[in-house]
Amino acid sequence: MPIVRLIEGPVGAGKSTFSASLATRTGGLHIALDAWFAKLFSPDRPTGDFIPWYMARKDRLLDLIWTHSQAVLASGSDVILELGLIQRQPRMDFCRKVIGEGFGLMIYELDAPREVRWDRVQRRNIDRGSTFSMIVSEQVFELASSMWEPSDEIDREECEIEYVSTISDKERDG
Repeated sequence: MPIVRLIEGPVGAGKSTFSASLATRTGGLHIALDAWFAKLFSPDRPTGDFIPWYMARKDRLLDLIWTHSQAVLASGSDVILELGLIQRQPRMDFCRKVIGEGFGLMIYELDAPREVRWDRVQRRNIDRGSTFSMIVSEQVFELASSMWEPSDEIDREECEIEYVSTISDKERDG
């Protein structure tokens, strides 16, 4: 039975790299909210306070991605979802929806130290490699990092969660 593999963690934790690797290992389809968001909405992003603008579009895009994911699951393939559900309540609401609709669910929660994550984000902003979808400013990095809420024991009672440290030996050794 195909399953939903939800990849979550703070900005710069390595979610896109992990998701691509997981897609290769499982044959699942990787769907990243940031990539879809950048293609659909970035040209229209306001220059000032963009948070309300972002949230309205994110909610609509999450609905679209879930509809698309259901079609992929119905075809017999896993979906690997990287959705930016950085707060516990919306993440658990989504997980309950997945389970309630009869799909299997595995959550991968990634993390790395804050300074490692910021270094990664800065490199990604410059290199614009395969995991790049949009510039992440220091302000956005700090805001998203402060909003990140890891899972807790209540979440673990409801869902299967695998914790993944994404720090490499090179990053560990400095």
